[in-house]
Amino acid sequence: MDMVNRLVRAAEDGDVAVVAQLLDAGVEVDAPSVGGRTALDLAVHAGHDETVRVLLAAGADPRQKAGGYGELTPLCLAAMYGHTAVVGVLLDAGAPTGAQGRLRYVPLVLAATTGEHGHPDTVDLLLRHGADINGAMKDKTPLEWAATFGQVQMVHQLLARGATPTARALGEARVRARARAKWSPADMEGKYALTVEALRAAGIED
Repeated sequence: MDMVNRLVRAAEDGDVAVVAQLLDAGVEVDAPSVGGRTALDLAVHAGHDETVRVLLAAGADPRQKAGGYGELTPLCLAAMYGHTAVVGVLLDAGAPTGAQGRLRYVPLVLAATTGEHGHPDTVDLLLRHGADINGAMKDKTPLEWAATFGQVQMVHQLLARGATPTARALGEARVRARARAKWSPADMEGKYALTVEALRAAGIED
């Protein structure tokens, strides 16, 4: 295994000592492995915040392409998996919080909508670092995306943090609530119905 592949493998494993040793030996920090992914990319994916910190200190680009198809950035990748500590390291290194990468993903939207309930701690950290709570991704705000996916807890969290309640958010939730009720009449307290209630309580009128 050549030196670059050793670096990428060590970064993915979170082996900080080996990563530091290889960097000291002159291995290029952002050189891709035979699989096309860099040490930073795979360290972020695995959630190794200390490894990420070492790579960034060695000059790794926090805005580089990341993900299996190069469709993300390191911050988007960390936000999507709820790796809050890694998100913090990347933000401290100057990673931007707005739309980014070739698909123009917004880290806050990814943190708010991936997983069963989103990633509340990651969302709060992004907001503390200046992420726009109403910043749109593909013409929808984080609140509207959360409503679309029936992320009840996240809808409450975003509203509590100052997200603008919109008719579109209510409309997205209502369409899905009706579809769910039609499919399962007993599911009147389903996640979309609860999302509708939360948005109505925030003052959105039908």
